[in-house]
Amino acid sequence: MSQPSATTARLPVTFVARALTHRSFVIGAVLTLALLLAAALSLIWTPWSPYEIDMAAKLQLPDAHHWLGTDPFGRDVTSLLLVGARNSILVGVIAVGIGLSVGTALGLLAAARRGWVEELIMRLADFTFAFPAILSAIMMTAVFGAGIVNSIIAIGIFNIPTFARITRASANAIWSREFVLAARACGKGPWRITIEHVLPNILSALIVQATIQFALAILAEAALSYLGLGTQPPQPSWGRMLAEAQTLLFQAPQLAVFPGLAIALAVLGLNLLGDGLRDLMDPRLARKR
Repeated sequence: MSQPSATTARLPVTFVARALTHRSFVIGAVLTLALLLAAALSLIWTPWSPYEIDMAAKLQLPDAHHWLGTDPFGRDVTSLLLVGARNSILVGVIAVGIGLSVGTALGLLAAARRGWVEELIMRLADFTFAFPAILSAIMMTAVFGAGIVNSIIAIGIFNIPTFARITRASANAIWSREFVLAARACGKGPWRITIEHVLPNILSALIVQATIQFALAILAEAALSYLGLGTQPPQPSWGRMLAEAQTLLFQAPQLAVFPGLAIALAVLGLNLLGDGLRDLMDPRLARKR
């Protein structure tokens, strides 16, 4: 049995060593890991029930019992933030999953077929860009009612043309490479070439874009919840926590600070992680740093 070469064995070690010295990647990874741990923790434990209303304990300042205080309904803010992280990740994962799967398939189809198929897919992508996630959610709410499902669908639809464009541009560059021409000369069909050669070579670009779109999905969900179109009561949401705190900015400003800080750190972490992955996965950018 052949042994792996020394060069192959060094590749993962080299990537890890470069990642640990990349400031944006490390900061983004730490913040993203904190977000994931908060969401995972909320599945098994929260300091208090996020659905328990105690009007006698409303608007308490942070103390030993309620680490971040309580809201106007006496609910524990720490528990609301933990469960809100879980809901934000749920929306982000599903919405980005919809955009990634459908958009990647359309982009690969456009690059493989070219001609009128490519033109049709790209024009549909342009048409979809005319309806941002918030506008799409408003239209869907008018027909089907407000809710987290409609928010996920609206954000997912808005992600489709983004991934379709990224995939098509990256795939077109791969289709002009020599190894693809050699595969065609060997008699491989366009779909086999797409699966075996094109898709593996554009995965890094898709992973980076998915990280960035994840951050945008969390931001869009918070905006929709702030407008009352996203996650509905009694499910906690960072955006709705901000909406409920806006009338109490002078009486209890911490109610706006904590969810606002959670949104900012989550989006910052994912953006820094995407920026770091882009640098680490693109050797041209890595050489410039």
